[in-house]
Amino acid sequence: MTSAWVGERVRLRGVEPGDWVAFAGFDEFSDDVRNSWFLPPPRSAEAAKRWAAELAVQDPGFDEFRLVIAVKEDGAAAGMINTQNIDTRSGTFSYGIGVGRPYQGKGLAREAVVLTLRYMFAERRFQKCDITVYGSNAASLALHERLGFVVEGRKRRSHYAAGRFEDVVLLGMTIEEFDQLHGL
Repeated sequence: MTSAWVGERVRLRGVEPGDWVAFAGFDEFSDDVRNSWFLPPPRSAEAAKRWAAELAVQDPGFDEFRLVIAVKEDGAAAGMINTQNIDTRSGTFSYGIGVGRPYQGKGLAREAVVLTLRYMFAERRFQKCDITVYGSNAASLALHERLGFVVEGRKRRSHYAAGRFEDVVLLGMTIEEFDQLHGL
C-alpha cells in the first residue's frame, strides 16, 4: 500500500505538539524567516508550544491545509507547506513553503511541492497554481524553475525587508504543465 502523502525522502503529515522545538530552531535563521513572509519578534517557548498544540488539534481542510514536511527516514520535522488563496470558481490556488536550514538543499522542498500539487490537481480538481516568490530569494526561484513553474510577471518594489524594497516574482503552473513534467 502506498500513500499519496509519501515520497522518496519526505512524508507530509499533520502538525504534532512536539514539532514546536524544530520550528523554534528554524526561527533562529532570520534570512530564512524573511523569505517566508516577514521577520516577527521572537516568541517565547510557551507561545511556540501553544502554536504547535493549536495546529495539532485542527482538522485539515480538503483545499486549505498546513502540513509538516517530515524526513521519511527518521520522521524529523524539516519544514512546512500550506495551501492558500483558494479560488474554487476559477480553480486556482497557491501555497507557501519553508524548509529549515539544516534540511535545505536536499530535495525535500521539491518533493513536498510535487506531492502537494499532485493532490490539488488530481484529487481536488484545481487547474492552476499561482505563487509569489521574493526577488531576492534565489534558491526558491531556482527551485520553482526546476519544477517547471513559468514566470508570469513581477510586482516591482512590492516587498520590504532587511532595509530594502524588492520585487515580487509571480509564477504559475497549469495542470497540463504539471502532468507533462511530473505526472498525475
